[in-house]
Amino acid sequence: MGSPHEVNSRPPRAHDAPALAEARIDLAAIRANAARLRDAAGSAAVMAVVKADGYGHGMVPCARAALAGGATWIGVARMHEALALRAAGIRSRILAWLLAPGDDWASAVAAGIELSAADPWAVEAATRAALTAGRPGLLHLKIDTGLGRGGASPAHWRALLESASRAEASGHVRVVGIWSHLAHADSPGHPECDRQVGRFRDAVELARKTGMSPEVLHLANSAATLNLPQTHFDLVRTGLALFGLSPVPEVSVPTALGLRPAMTLTARLVSVKRVPAGHGVSYGHRYHTVRETTLGLVPLGYADGVPRHASGTGPLLAVGRRRTVAGTVCMDQFVVDLGDDTAAAGDEIVLFGPGDSGEPGAEDWARAAGTISYEIVTRIGARVPRTYASGSGSKER
Repeated sequence: MGSPHEVNSRPPRAHDAPALAEARIDLAAIRANAARLRDAAGSAAVMAVVKADGYGHGMVPCARAALAGGATWIGVARMHEALALRAAGIRSRILAWLLAPGDDWASAVAAGIELSAADPWAVEAATRAALTAGRPGLLHLKIDTGLGRGGASPAHWRALLESASRAEASGHVRVVGIWSHLAHADSPGHPECDRQVGRFRDAVELARKTGMSPEVLHLANSAATLNLPQTHFDLVRTGLALFGLSPVPEVSVPTALGLRPAMTLTARLVSVKRVPAGHGVSYGHRYHTVRETTLGLVPLGYADGVPRHASGTGPLLAVGRRRTVAGTVCMDQFVVDLGDDTAAAGDEIVLFGPGDSGEPGAEDWARAAGTISYEIVTRIGARVPRTYASGSGSKER
């Protein structure tokens, strides 16, 4: 190969979908991952965490797939996410935990959404909402056992319990759960995990001494569900692993954990051209061709969630080979050096997926960008349509 005519020797292909890029979501993988996590949870129930639009996969279809796979709870961060799930017909128990005074507490209580409370103001908000909704607010009291983020500090735990006890006595609130979150679950063997378990047990004991009888105690996230059975209690909250990514990438890849990545991110080349040796590529010419070569233009950029930090390092599968991003990732596009391989506009490239065809995984992109796989999948933007495969070969948008 050497002439421009050979590079573009065949016309652009016709495709069913006009989209320049696509995130394909394998719902069968999510069902299977939920079943795997159900097995790992032992006697504990499984909450499927679908916050942030299902970690970028699509909140509603992923919630349905997880429930079909054996999850019995759904978890989200924000109240509006929980209300959207109810509006979509999700009838399972739903917990929302990152709440603010201005949220629509009354609608959430009326819809039977279970709500986290870490401060007396949240108990008061649930009480007022219950008066409006005409039914009790269902609360999960959160204790900070060491993460140093949300939750009542041990010094303020008693005050939260007293506030919740008064609200329960009024009949406007029911405390149905007590929970916390781990700081080092992704580091198996870290001593802080057992210390947090001890603090959590102490907090529950104090709550019971005040007369509370919570239905569910929950502490474990994905990593703890798979590796720390002492943290399981009555319910485990599974997020990243539900979508087939390893919550302990330094220790185990998804396949070793019995998980299958559910998202495959693809795009179609929109331009292919031959350039000489020494040709600068993209902003700042951070990449120069070492010889005459073929450049392909990929219509995805940092506006679509492709990390600019992966400039020059982001892996992909193009024209049958693993390659890396050539030069700087731009807002809407980036370049790949195809060497002497034959390519044409319309050819599909794969940024990441489950690895069936040798493509990279989301974790490979995370390492290339110096981040975590959570960020890779959740940042894929709205310009990239999601399509769903149920496992029967059918697809829907």
